[in-house]
Amino acid sequence: MALWQSDEELFTLARNELFPAVVGDVMDKLGLLHQFLSPQIKPLEGSMVVIGRAMTVLEEDLTEESALDDDDERIRNPFGLMFHALDTMKPQEVYICTGASPTYALWGGLMSTRARLLGAAGAVVNGYSRDTSEILSLNFPTFSFGGYAQDQGPRGRVVDYRSPIEMDGVKIDPGDIVFGDIDGVCIIPQSAEQAVFTAALEKARGEQHVRKALESGMGTVEAFETFGIM
Repeated sequence: MALWQSDEELFTLARNELFPAVVGDVMDKLGLLHQFLSPQIKPLEGSMVVIGRAMTVLEEDLTEESALDDDDERIRNPFGLMFHALDTMKPQEVYICTGASPTYALWGGLMSTRARLLGAAGAVVNGYSRDTSEILSLNFPTFSFGGYAQDQGPRGRVVDYRSPIEMDGVKIDPGDIVFGDIDGVCIIPQSAEQAVFTAALEKARGEQHVRKALESGMGTVEAFETFGIM
């Protein structure tokens, strides 16, 4: 029998019992060796945790040539499809964006306000965010390179969303699970999520026994030989 019956139950279990490190350990054993995003991507506040389904977003930089080519379009729609992408967000989804150079912010306070109202789980961007104080006041889980105020408007635009993307060599499909805390963000493919989370819960619960044994004085060699976990 499955340990969970819905995303809500799975995400609650993960928040209460798991963390990305143990999930990453399990994925290593399953041959999923490249599932963590760049260590540059950190929560804006250390206690932030994000877990939800990927709502993938592709950004591109605007060059001087592209500005000349489609100047009218830039005036009419300066952020490309960003607002359309944001308005499609569903409860427990994570806005996850890549494709831009790290020269401007990909996420901000008003975006957080809208996403929070829609029930989104958080944002993970392969670059900077801004309006940090506003995001922190909303307590909206946001993972980025950090705060940088320079605006996206004249420098980049969203060109696609809800399509496969790649970030730091990690392939991300819409609906994959995004799980992050202060130690990093990992991507759990939908095709493996049942096996990954079942094994991760087993490992995490086993680690509790190891921790108690170590606290009572058992050596690490004996603990590993006894429990097979360390």
